[in-house]
Amino acid sequence: MTSTNLSCPDFSDFKCNSGIVLPLINESIWSIEFRAILYLVGLLWSFVAIALVADAFMCAIEVITSQTSEVKVARPDKEEGFEIVQVRVWNDTVANLTLMALGSSAPEILLSIIEILGNNFNAGELGPGTIVGSASFNLLIIVAVCVAGIPNGDFRRIKRIKVFAVTAGFSIFAYVWLYIVLVAHTENEIELWEAAVTFGFFPVLVIIAFVADKEYCCGAKVKDQRLEIELGDVAEDTALMKRPKTEQEKMKDIVQTFMKSLDKPEKLSEEDASNIAALKMQEEQQHSRAWYRVRASRDLFAGQRINPHLSDNLQKLHDTTGFENGAVGLSPQHRLELNGILGTPIKLTSEIEFDAVSCSVMENCGTVKISVVRRGDLSMPASVGFETIDGTATASDDYVAVKDVLIFEPKETKKYIEIEIIDDNVWEPDETFFVKLSKVDSHNGVDDDYVTLGHKIINQVTIINDDEPGTIEFTKPSYLVKESVGNAYFPLQRTNGADGVVEVVWRTTDLNAKEGVHYAGKEGKVTFEHGEDVKNIELQIINDHETKKDENFQITLISASGGASLGHTQKTVVTVVGDDEFDGLVRRVVAKTHLKLQKMKLGSQSWADQFTQAMCVNGGDIENATPGDYIMHFLSFGFKVIVAFVPPPSIWNGWACFAGALFLLIGLTAVVGDLATIFGCLIGLEPTVTAITLVALGTSLPDLFASKTAATQERYADNCIGNVTGSNSVNVFLGLGISWLMGTIYHKTVYGTNFPVDSGSLAFSVALYSICAVLCVVTLMARRYIPALGKCELGGPVGPKWATAGFFTLLWILYVVLSALQTYNIIAGF
Repeated sequence: MTSTNLSCPDFSDFKCNSGIVLPLINESIWSIEFRAILYLVGLLWSFVAIALVADAFMCAIEVITSQTSEVKVARPDKEEGFEIVQVRVWNDTVANLTLMALGSSAPEILLSIIEILGNNFNAGELGPGTIVGSASFNLLIIVAVCVAGIPNGDFRRIKRIKVFAVTAGFSIFAYVWLYIVLVAHTENEIELWEAAVTFGFFPVLVIIAFVADKEYCCGAKVKDQRLEIELGDVAEDTALMKRPKTEQEKMKDIVQTFMKSLDKPEKLSEEDASNIAALKMQEEQQHSRAWYRVRASRDLFAGQRINPHLSDNLQKLHDTTGFENGAVGLSPQHRLELNGILGTPIKLTSEIEFDAVSCSVMENCGTVKISVVRRGDLSMPASVGFETIDGTATASDDYVAVKDVLIFEPKETKKYIEIEIIDDNVWEPDETFFVKLSKVDSHNGVDDDYVTLGHKIINQVTIINDDEPGTIEFTKPSYLVKESVGNAYFPLQRTNGADGVVEVVWRTTDLNAKEGVHYAGKEGKVTFEHGEDVKNIELQIINDHETKKDENFQITLISASGGASLGHTQKTVVTVVGDDEFDGLVRRVVAKTHLKLQKMKLGSQSWADQFTQAMCVNGGDIENATPGDYIMHFLSFGFKVIVAFVPPPSIWNGWACFAGALFLLIGLTAVVGDLATIFGCLIGLEPTVTAITLVALGTSLPDLFASKTAATQERYADNCIGNVTGSNSVNVFLGLGISWLMGTIYHKTVYGTNFPVDSGSLAFSVALYSICAVLCVVTLMARRYIPALGKCELGGPVGPKWATAGFFTLLWILYVVLSALQTYNIIAGF
């Protein structure tokens, strides 16, 4: 019944003091304002309770619909001749339209049923209004958020378009059917057959959606009539013989790919690496509607997380690496960013070292010049200390000792240390002394850590009596290096003389290693300065983190200038061996990742775990708790403890939890109905307006967060858009179908009449929603097929994306405003 009086109602009205459960005590002496505030707080708080109970309800549904059976698959390569494969019992579409939809829409469905029972089998306005109001919020606001929530430049399309066509069509037909039975056929009353048909449309929807999912119609054929099964995210047309990777194999691939993308994976702790790998594993998996609903609820109310929490730095690392590019594909700047994320300070450094590790000079040469090179940053001056150290040659007798500082100016890359050699005209065997580089205190505001020393910080000087250019060759015919070495050095020795400048040309040849894949460096030159007798060929070894085989390539000396000759060892074979340390690291990270995923898996908790997690913020993850988490945990603490009494999903394959959570939901829904009705009465709101605003929003907010998460994380839009349309249909067929069936049977049995239902406000709201639903679905299909709109339902070009979201939001606002105005008879209905 509607009213045209917008002034304060008669607060002595029986409705403001009576409900199924509330009030528990006599509240007649309380002020109206205090009661209104109290009931508003209670209503909002009860939405928290419903979300937490729905969390347990959804966990049970996830466990039930995830049950598998064992199937033996023929595998000739196996010793047994077969392999046991776990096959899911529930079809995804059937699960989404039955238990998943029931779990998501349970408060709306139960509210409609409980209202009938509480009103002595007479129709109410709160239940039906909540169903229509939730449908409008789900279809318009949730879809608007999903459209706009996709990052710029990205998009999502519906994959199972035939299933979506079925659910979208039924989501419109369901409300058109309501208008027909409320107005067109038998106005203001429901006949028994109408209620039965309304309920009967539910199994019809499930069957047609299943047929569309399996493509049993429209000329589609089952390929070769082969037995095909659903294997998680494996395509439905995959033959049973094609075995998908196991979860363990997928996990190992993900961990290896991620670790390969790091320059130095050992810098990342195993705990952090397993967190990132677990998150990536979850992103790769296809999740159910229940999983996203539970995740949204626990994120909102600081419960036990079912997805790994990453710090800001780890999240940047996860986003930066992307798991697709190997280490070779990362630019130097990219590596710098990664090092910074890993906690390694990003500092500019300048490396200084000798150009060669040894040199030879004649006793009568006068002075020896030893080259020192500088690499890295050259923007600032750099200093390095040096000093001579006696070997078989002694200072004052064979050379003049020095100890000084060598200063590199900005942009300067090479300088020389000059040491005087003493010619004593006495025959002596070859003698040696050493020159050593050392760090010195920096000046001119340069950081002490700016200058670093390289590997070649000691140079051996040999005083000889020879004037030949010498013979050059490798020191060994083969070398063994680890793939994690980074840069490998292969020494060339100059014997039988060190006179003059000599250039040696070298070239690499692939064996089973490939240049550019396993190592970098096809050909080059090594220059021996006068007196230098040992130089290195430097090659970058590319770490592909493969541990199962070794890679080989060959380095060949081609020619030598300056009169020098090539020695006997002109070729050397380099073997790059696998990194056992990396393989061990991967195994440990995979093990940790597996444990984390098992702990976060829905339904894996025991009864004791439920109480422990209920009493701790974030389920015990205190380190990552924010002030907001503590506030939400405080507000929801009591309800968390109550929900912990519900049997865990691990008991009886989830059915015990299902029954316990459903029992709690029934009680809570009765309380919500009383709170909403009495609050609306206290402030002068009609039940229909209360239903389409406060109650609809309160019961649908968890779905909003769940759909937004699914839209951004899933590859396709089915889990956010398709589930909305399916849920809206189920709300009518179950919520109104069951309650109307109960009412019609009671009235036909007791009074011999049809079930009276006031169609005024409800019929207008249904008709208005149907118009908005048609506009919404047409807009989504236009976005799918029109290139200018992105040819996608979600995301796409920025302009059309935000225009679509704004249009859907405007439709919802118009729906609420016009429905409220019609309820108060300010505007006429249809």
